[in-house]
Amino acid sequence: MQYISHYHSPIGDILLAADEIGLTGLWFEGQKYFARRLDKDYKERELPLFETAKRWLDVYFSGREPDFPVPLHFLGTEFQKEVWEILCSIPYGHTMTYGEIAKQLAAKRGAPHMSAQAVGGAVGHNEISILVPCHRVVGTNGSLTGYAGGIDKKVKLLTLEKADMKQFFIPRKAPVWDTSMPFNTRQ
Repeated sequence: MQYISHYHSPIGDILLAADEIGLTGLWFEGQKYFARRLDKDYKERELPLFETAKRWLDVYFSGREPDFPVPLHFLGTEFQKEVWEILCSIPYGHTMTYGEIAKQLAAKRGAPHMSAQAVGGAVGHNEISILVPCHRVVGTNGSLTGYAGGIDKKVKLLTLEKADMKQFFIPRKAPVWDTSMPFNTRQ
């Protein structure tokens, strides 16, 4: 059985989902793949786990790095779970490229290489946004792409974490939400 709760963040409303093991979902309302793995039969109920997750989000949105864990329960393929574990290792305020994740995964598996595109697919299907920081993954060339919550939210989360935004750009194909941001737009 999954349970849900709601959280109002400074950058949009969030739906939280959990089961008896841990948090199974954290989605911005209306994002791509919204609540894709949420059970059809769920109940809205405040759980101690939701209190912990909301406290974590309060700390995070205050501009500080939370220093306590929230129990997570990944629902996905083994490959996706491996990628999501790597996402959890990306430090607050730092980024990693899809290619770097692919290299880590290849090394872990003893493979000569791993597809960065396959990694991108797993990153894009991350069900637990923010806590599993897929917003910290960028293109090798510094492009800010691939965030199911929207590029505008990715920019806001990285800015909140005080990441060096001068090294990033939004490809022209993606919508530019705030042209006053301290980075470039390119094709």
